[in-house]
Amino acid sequence: MEMIKTRAAVAWGPNQPLKIEEVDLMPPQKGEVLVRIVASGVCHTDAYTLSGKDPEGVFPAILGHEGGGVVEAVGEGVTSVAIGDHVIPLYTPECGECKFCKSGKTNLCQAIRSTQGKGLMPDGTTRFFKDGQPIFHYMGTSTFSEYTVVPEISLAKISKEAPLEEVCLLGCGVTTGMGAVINTAKVQAGDTVAIFGLGGIGLSGDHWRANGRRRSYYRHRYQYQ
Repeated sequence: MEMIKTRAAVAWGPNQPLKIEEVDLMPPQKGEVLVRIVASGVCHTDAYTLSGKDPEGVFPAILGHEGGGVVEAVGEGVTSVAIGDHVIPLYTPECGECKFCKSGKTNLCQAIRSTQGKGLMPDGTTRFFKDGQPIFHYMGTSTFSEYTVVPEISLAKISKEAPLEEVCLLGCGVTTGMGAVINTAKVQAGDTVAIFGLGGIGLSGDHWRANGRRRSYYRHRYQYQ
């Protein structure tokens, strides 16, 4: 399989507008998957990285980490997904083998953390190029591209009946709100909950709070420009 062309919103540097570019994308290598991104959310973390304040921010890069897509090709050894499967890219992988995954703390999986934090694939290289110049990955997903290559352990297979333009939010916002309620705050039935901010995360948190909980109090500030 040869290089493919893909359009992507490239962040060439901090505080610079994203620029739509046609870039080259290498095919998936061993343990990797090529995904056609159908829908992508936009998270505040993307804006934070673009601002230049993110200590792990590297440029040029293709941002985006809330995506939903379809598997187009698989690399050698990939068994958990197949061509045509619908998937959600995961910025927190789950190898199932490290001590964190085996203890149930999958959010701390270290299998590819050292390279992902540098904008690279597990082998220490990138799959995106523009006129021969390497372009970094972002959070292991880079969903601001029509096509992206991700490690197999960074994908969750989902039902083909699920609308990708909606379930793409499961990649970050929805699960962040859910995790805050269930895992961090450990809200129990009958608890009263205060939620500050009713963006995607706040609303997701309230959705899970409502599952058997009693009441919520909200505080949200709108900023008009």
